Amino acid sequence: MGGNESERRRLASINNLTGREIFDLVRSDLQKVEEEFNQQSISDVPAITEIGQYLQVSGGKRLRPALVLLSSKLCDFEGPAAVRLGAVVELIHTATLVHDDVIDGADTRRGRPSTNSRWGNHLSVLAGDWLYMQAFNIALAERNFKILDVLIGLTQVMVEGELLQLTLLRKLSLTEDEYFELAYRKTACLFSASLRLGAILGHKGEEIEMKLGSYGINLGLAFQLVDDLLDFVSSEEKLGKPIGSDLREGKVTLPLIYLLQRCRPEETEKISRVLDEGGFHSVQFFEILELMEHYGALQAARDKARKIAEQAKAALESFPDSPHKDALRSLPEFILDRES
Repeated sequence: MGGNESERRRLASINNLTGREIFDLVRSDLQKVEEEFNQQSISDVPAITEIGQYLQVSGGKRLRPALVLLSSKLCDFEGPAAVRLGAVVELIHTATLVHDDVIDGADTRRGRPSTNSRWGNHLSVLAGDWLYMQAFNIALAERNFKILDVLIGLTQVMVEGELLQLTLLRKLSLTEDEYFELAYRKTACLFSASLRLGAILGHKGEEIEMKLGSYGINLGLAFQLVDDLLDFVSSEEKLGKPIGSDLREGKVTLPLIYLLQRCRPEETEKISRVLDEGGFHSVQFFEILELMEHYGALQAARDKARKIAEQAKAALESFPDSPHKDALRSLPEFILDRES
C-alpha cells in the first residue's frame, strides 16, 4: 500500500508546476488585466481615482484573475472577454478588501497603510461600493445573463458572509461546519466563480462549469485555511500585517477551534480573555502559540488543508491533459506552500 502511494505521488509530481511556471502560462494576459484594472479605476471624482490607483499598486498575486484566465484556456477560450472578466473579479476582490479593512479597523494591508487609515472610513466604504459597481458595469457589457447571474449570486453570498462574520465574532462555541460556511462565503465562492466564468466563456455546459466550480470551492477553502494558519506562524514582514490579527479582531478560525476542542478549561479562559480584551494584554501571543503546538492544533489544521487541496485536484481528473490542467492541478500545492 505504501509503495503504491509513493508511486502515485511520484507520478503526480511529474507535471507539478512551480508558482512561476503556473503564472507564466497567463503572464501576458495578466498584464492586460492590470491595464484594464488601471483604466477601469479612473473616475471623474479624483478621490476614487487616487484610491483605485493606490489599491492597484498594492495588489497581490492576482490569483483570482489567473483562475479566470487558466479556466478559459482549459475550456478552449481565448479572447479579450477573459481579460475583462479577470479585471471584474479583481475589482470585486479589491472592493471586499476595502470593506473588510473598514469593518476590522485594520491599519495595514500588504505592508502598506490600509485605505481606511489613509482616507478614513467614509471615503473608503464609498470607494469600495464604486469598485463593485464598476465591476458590474464591465460585466454588463458582455451581454451575457449567465455571467451576470454568477456575479450577482457571488456578491450576495459575499455580503452575507460579512454579515455572518460579525454575528460570529468572539464565539468560542463556533463549530467546524460554521467555520467552513463562513470561509466559503468570504473566500471560496469568489474562487469558484472565477473558474466558472472560464467555462461559461468556453460554452462548455453546466457539468464542466460545476466541476470547475467545485475545484474552485476546495481551492478557496484551502487558501483561507492556510491564511488562518499563517496568522499564527508567519511574520509581520511576510504577511504585511501584524500576526495574531484574527485573534485581536475576535475571529475564531479553524486552528483555534481545534485548540478549543482539546485544551483544558483554564486554557480556554486564556483564549477568552484575548478575545474579550481585543488584544494580547493579560495573555501574550506566544502563550496561545505554545498551546497550539502542545495540542497539535496547527498540525491538525495543516492536515485538513492538505485533504481539501487533494479534493480540489480530484475535481480535475476527467479533464484532458494540457499545460493549463497541469497548472490548475499544481495550484493547490502552491497555496499549501505559500508564506504570505
